[in-house]
Amino acid sequence: MKTVEKIKSGVKANKKYLIIMIVLWIILSIVLVAPIAQTAVDSMLPNGQFDLTNFIEEIIINITSFTSIFQVFSAKYIGTFFTIFLVFTIFFAFCAITGFLKSKAHGEYYDIEHGSSDWSEKGEQYRVLSKDSGIILAEDNYLPLNKRGNLNTLIVGRFWFW
Repeated sequence: MKTVEKIKSGVKANKKYLIIMIVLWIILSIVLVAPIAQTAVDSMLPNGQFDLTNFIEEIIINITSFTSIFQVFSAKYIGTFFTIFLVFTIFFAFCAITGFLKSKAHGEYYDIEHGSSDWSEKGEQYRVLSKDSGIILAEDNYLPLNKRGNLNTLIVGRFWFW
């Protein structure tokens, strides 16, 4: 159950990036897959071998002309188009899932302000600290001067004096 909650929070946190990835997938599918499929079919020699030099020469022309977007749906190109489209979709999904997993929260205290009193709940810090007066530690957190016992304090962070 905990894994499902992590996935839901990950999707919620990355919703705008998921939308961007889907739009990018659609644009790249239209702009790249169709010209690559057409060029791959046109670069096949009659003996069944692939002509790499012809492919490299023709790919730029097909990408910039945009005619391959419509020609690729003819019977000559459709099989190659769907094969390349499937490979591209699997590669893009792998990259998107990898990015999604890398962007998930790294722990319970991820993205919590450092140096704040967020570590305490319902005023429990005031058992040790004062709300009103003493040495300033943070907003509404003072180290009282009239406290008995050990007053040794380690403050980690920047000291802003201007």
